[in-house]
Amino acid sequence: MANELKYGDQVHLQNGYNSWAGGYLDTNGHSSDGGAKYGVSTADSPTRGEGTGTWQILSATGKAVGANVVSGDLVYLRNLYGGDGGYLDTNGHATADQKNSGGKYNVSTSKDQDRAPGTGRWRLFVQASSPGDQNVRPGDVIHLWNTFGDNGGFLETNGHGTAGGSKYDVCTNAYYNRAQNVGDWKLHRA
Repeated sequence: MANELKYGDQVHLQNGYNSWAGGYLDTNGHSSDGGAKYGVSTADSPTRGEGTGTWQILSATGKAVGANVVSGDLVYLRNLYGGDGGYLDTNGHATADQKNSGGKYNVSTSKDQDRAPGTGRWRLFVQASSPGDQNVRPGDVIHLWNTFGDNGGFLETNGHGTAGGSKYDVCTNAYYNRAQNVGDWKLHRA
């Protein structure tokens, strides 16, 4: 089928909080974290700025560009802001408020695929797809689990964003869905 997502495809990731009103994964402003490029939050639009909400799916295990993305795969997510917004990365700890609800690590982008072992690697799990052949498709709801320290947590929205134009802050959490689908992300073709 032609609808499956392939390595090299570009996507927007919509957060499931509040009936899919959690915004789109977005780079926004420079990050002060060591080795980081941009801060990561959500925005109301997947196109807040040119490329800020566009992510390219790349294999972290050597699968070729054009190969199907399969549920359970280990991936890198490369942001396309300015042609190279960096790789989605855990960097530093979650805020004190985020930690009170299971938060683990702050999320930003890095110029390197793995700034430190596993920080830029995400295990992509699909809730379900049709047909049930394990392939990932646009419209599928996914969870992204980071591999830093063998347990970097699930990508989620948690708290209001602080950068101009941001909606919610993004961190990782020990829980895959601590409340109101904050750890659900819907894939859309860019």
